[in-house]
Amino acid sequence: MELSPEIMYQASLTKNPDFEGVFWMGVKTTGIFCRPICRARKPKPENVEFFDNTKAAILKGYRPCKVCKPLENLDETPDYIQQILKELAENPSQKFKDCDLVKRGIEPATMRRWFQKNHGMTFQSFQRMFRLNTAFKKIQQGENMIDTAYDSGFESLSGFSESFKNIFGVSPKNSKDQKIIDLKRIETPIGTMYAAATEAGICMLEFTDRKMLETEFKDLARSLNATIVQGENPHFKTLEKELKLYFEGKLKEFTVPLSPVGTEFQKSVWKILMKIPYGETWNYRKQSEVLGDAKKVRAVANANGMNKISILIPCHRVIGSDGTLTGYGGGIWRKQKLLELEKAILF
Repeated sequence: MELSPEIMYQASLTKNPDFEGVFWMGVKTTGIFCRPICRARKPKPENVEFFDNTKAAILKGYRPCKVCKPLENLDETPDYIQQILKELAENPSQKFKDCDLVKRGIEPATMRRWFQKNHGMTFQSFQRMFRLNTAFKKIQQGENMIDTAYDSGFESLSGFSESFKNIFGVSPKNSKDQKIIDLKRIETPIGTMYAAATEAGICMLEFTDRKMLETEFKDLARSLNATIVQGENPHFKTLEKELKLYFEGKLKEFTVPLSPVGTEFQKSVWKILMKIPYGETWNYRKQSEVLGDAKKVRAVANANGMNKISILIPCHRVIGSDGTLTGYGGGIWRKQKLLELEKAILF
């Protein structure tokens, strides 16, 4: 993707997020390099140079900016939070109090801000929801409600029932017909993603900075008549393992079960997407021809845009008829990175 220095400089002036991951800017007068969206004051055009990747900037002698931290993925979960989430997954009844965080050298206010920003709730609320997710599954499996409440870290049955009803809309004893969708943040080399799954399989995999994310969550919950709750799911382990191998270039086909949510037409289009071989690209016309109706190019393109399961249902393998990288919900730069990884395009 060829960009002129003028376009890149203008993008950095306006802090345009569409160029995140496309280029990095080195500042000759300070010796640092930044993201396009860096908040630091912008230098004059003659004092900057641009790079396609962070490695090139470092080899040229530039240091990463302390303001925008260009070596980190945007919205990446910090290591200390990843460790706590791992411990919660292993023991959902565990409670982390502020004093426990301080002992680990973590400022409780920092923890609250991070969870408020990335999960829309405090860390304590997140822990409570995580415990309730586990309790919900135990009750659905026929376990005793009283034992489940105390095993989940609640000190009273009334407190457990009230919290349970606030999350799921029904009391524990009336929850047999209720459905939940498990939600988890997953780290990848090109950004943090939200994964959602039911018992049937993965129903969503999207980058956390996708603009339509909130709408997709609401559509998912409404379509499945379910509540989305932070929690573990057996399919997440398979997903994380396969994504790791994929980004290492060691996996070409995913085996994790999928459970896409959409209209019958959309599902038929997504099935065609999954027929595009690793390392190849199709255009919308070819996709519509394989579907059986070459006139439905626009409808096929719209259905691709409604795909909620990125990478696994590879809409990134569809490009324009003129060879250009057309729109992609995760950002054109991610589409380019994925196609480069699969050696479908070379830049």
